Amino acid sequence: MADFGTAFELTMAAEGGYVHDPDDPGGETYKGIARARNPKWPGWTEIDLLKNNSNFPNNLDTNPGLQTQVKILYEALYWDKIRGDDIGDQDIAESIFDFAVNAGPRTSAKLAQITVGAKADGVIGPKTLEKINADDKRAFLAVFALAKIGRYINICEKRTASRKFFFGWVRRTLEGI
Repeated sequence: MADFGTAFELTMAAEGGYVHDPDDPGGETYKGIARARNPKWPGWTEIDLLKNNSNFPNNLDTNPGLQTQVKILYEALYWDKIRGDDIGDQDIAESIFDFAVNAGPRTSAKLAQITVGAKADGVIGPKTLEKINADDKRAFLAVFALAKIGRYINICEKRTASRKFFFGWVRRTLEGI
């Protein structure tokens, strides 16, 4: 079965640190956690306190309590939602998890379901897991990557300000194959 710790480390390397980009609809983010989408996350209280330090935002990555909060959030709201522990292949679990972090667990689950020909309801259940675990790894990763890129194209067509993120999203997708 897949390992959360490994998937988490890879995704955190892709997410980076603190960003407050006015073109990002998520607004202020830390390691991919958007304040607009997670306003009650306890890590924001810690971040707000650390903003007063002269070495902000570099001081965030060395704060053990904050790092624990990041990991707790990602395991509970992303890894567990995609049932990462029940996915047999590490690379497939990492790809579904990473896209869940980027696009949301329901969207990632739906694309994974479409990839394996399961009912696309956005919830990975026993039938979807069975199909994911029975699928050819290389075929799954290729089709899933194409589905992700297709979604990114749709986002950029609907919201032109997101176009500046497109090539980063594609690079991240292709690195996961």
